[in-house]
Amino acid sequence: MEKISFFDQIARNKRNSILLSIFVVALVAALVYTIAYLLLPGFAIFFLLLAAVIMVVHAYTSYNYGDKIVLKATGAKPADPVEHVYLINTVEGLSIAAGIPPPKVYVVEDDEINAFACGKDPKHASIAVTTGALKNLNRTELEGVVGHEISHIANYDIRFMTLVAVLVGLVAILSYMLLRSYRVTREGERGKAGLLIFAGFLLAIFAPIVSRLVQAMISRRREFSADASSAQLTRYPEGLASALEKILKINRGKMKVSESISHLFISDPNRSPLDELFATHPPLEKRIKVLRAM
Repeated sequence: MEKISFFDQIARNKRNSILLSIFVVALVAALVYTIAYLLLPGFAIFFLLLAAVIMVVHAYTSYNYGDKIVLKATGAKPADPVEHVYLINTVEGLSIAAGIPPPKVYVVEDDEINAFACGKDPKHASIAVTTGALKNLNRTELEGVVGHEISHIANYDIRFMTLVAVLVGLVAILSYMLLRSYRVTREGERGKAGLLIFAGFLLAIFAPIVSRLVQAMISRRREFSADASSAQLTRYPEGLASALEKILKINRGKMKVSESISHLFISDPNRSPLDELFATHPPLEKRIKVLRAM
């Protein structure tokens, strides 16, 4: 397999993530235009303002309180300075290497190997690692996992994914509004609008599905980017590759975690039959292969 540099891998995944986000924004714009076309001006303004208010409130809440909600939802507890001294030292050391303030360190009681990062920016960030990871990973493997999460913080992935989640939520809201607007539109107006209404109707049905697929694709791209950044920080891609191999062998995807926050973890904590379509993480085998090609 052709060798690729850390920087090439990071640049490629960031570029693809931005392009996919632009697609979601275009989808939102198409829905807004169709609703404005179909509804009477008074209704259009009201619904669009309502959608904007909901989006702003959701974004504000997610941005400022999302990390606290996630930590509480996962049962994360502050790391013990004595029992988890190596974990804390690893987080501090890799944070210095990444040029960010050390995030708060938490531990989640669970036998599976996993970890996640949350927070609105590097100054307000947290990292949580499962007890299964602390028990089963050696030092270089743990460094690779921590490096992955530090990279998410340093690259502002958490903020980026919050924005995408808000846009995807807005697509769902607008799709519902578009379907409602089709019902209240008078028969004569439907005849005039013909083709546009038909296109809008299809858009309302399929836009939420497409936006969820795009969200999953963006999340997968960010995982590849964080893997590459971790390899750059630790200067040892094999550490993370070996950790992912253990995750592949040990994990059963049975963590009690909401699907709404599963994309934050280094590996999907919940496995389901729909993972092939809506998975927020690339296949572990592929990630391992890419890391070992570096």
